[in-house]
Formats: sequence, C-alpha cells, structure tokens
Amino acid sequence: MLQALLELLYPPACIACAKVLPVRAAFCETCDVALERLPPSRCHTCAEPGTFPRHTCPRCRADPPPFARAWAPFAHEGPVARAIHRFKYEDHPELAPALAELLATECRQFLSRAPRLLVALPLYGRRFRERQYDQTQLLAGSLARLLGGEAPVGLLSRARETRRQVGLSEAERAQNVEGAFTASPAVAGREVLLVDDVLTTGATVRAAATALLEAGAPRVEVLTVSRAFSLAL
Repeated sequence: MLQALLELLYPPACIACAKVLPVRAAFCETCDVALERLPPSRCHTCAEPGTFPRHTCPRCRADPPPFARAWAPFAHEGPVARAIHRFKYEDHPELAPALAELLATECRQFLSRAPRLLVALPLYGRRFRERQYDQTQLLAGSLARLLGGEAPVGLLSRARETRRQVGLSEAERAQNVEGAFTASPAVAGREVLLVDDVLTTGATVRAAATALLEAGAPRVEVLTVSRAFSLAL
C-alpha cells in the first residue's frame, strides 16, 4: 500500500526524458529503443570500443593504465547521456537508484568478479557546495546496497580543484588531473571498484586509481554508466 501511495504521489518517470510511465521502469519505450550499448569488440583493459590487436587499444599499449580493468554498459549517447546530464547537472539526485539498478542488471558478469568495496570519484568541495550532492557517491552507495557491498564516504578526495575535462585535449586532460586525488590509508589491502558516471579518455580514473594504489590498494577496477568513443581510428 505504501509503494502504491508513493507511486501515486510520485509516479514513475523515464530517467532520460521525464515522461510519466504507467509502470516502474528506467526508460520510456521511445528512449529504451534508442539506447546504444557498447559493442562486444572493445579494449579488454579500458573498454574503449573497437577491434584492436590482442584486444588492447593503442592508448593502453602505449601507456598501460594503473587500473586492472574498466567496464561500462552504454555508449555515451542519446537517452543515457541525457539521463546522466539530468542526474549530474539538473538537480535530480533521485535518479541514483535507477542508474544503479541499470548497472547491476547490465553489468552482471563484470560485477560477479568485481571488488565489493566501492569508491566514488569525488567532487571538489566548492562544486559539492554548489550542487548540494555528490552524484557519484549517491550512485556508488545505491549500487553497493544492491550488491551487498559497501561505499564509505571519504576514501578518496580531491587534493585540489581541477577544470572540467570537457573540451580539453587528451594531454591537457592528463595534466589537469595529475596529482589531483588523495586516498585514505583505510584502502590498504582492500581491492577497490572505482565508480564514476562517464569514462572518456580515462585520464581522471587513471589519476584516481594511482592515488588508491599509492595508499595501499592492491587492485583497482573501474565501472561507469557510459563510455565515450575517444579514439579516432
């Protein structure tokens, strides 16, 4: 009865376009049809879409990342990109559980072997104060509850403010986040699943994973909701 009352007061809606839905679901029919999942052919390390020799993209061959593997179920296009934008920039923290359920459903195989200590890629303090919530921490917390894991706050923090990565070259992205993170000694001896919303060139998660490894985490894996096509091949 309580669930029925809640759905009457707050009817389920598409997380991408906000269309009210007759039943609880992540997307309306139109948005669901437009979803673009990543193709099976991808780099086995960073999930960059494409067919590569030995399943390793040129970026990972030239500069192997500090994380062991990364995964994302969707391309950063269409409904998923719109949902993430609403969640991140349009004051919709309530989308965290729905996005976590998507990850739990779409990434079942990856998550079956992933660490159960989830660490969110954090916001800098000023941005948190402006937004009033850390969307990635909400996502990591919701996913941890579904997986029976944990997502403590404060295991990873921003040591300094960085520019937004959008519009920067790959070299500028790497320089922008170099040394930008510090990790708590509490991660020592614990394998970590680093959670973020979007993976592009991987510069940010590389910097965050480096901080976690330097703090004593023996292994870091990465999970994001979506993956951008970042190599022009």
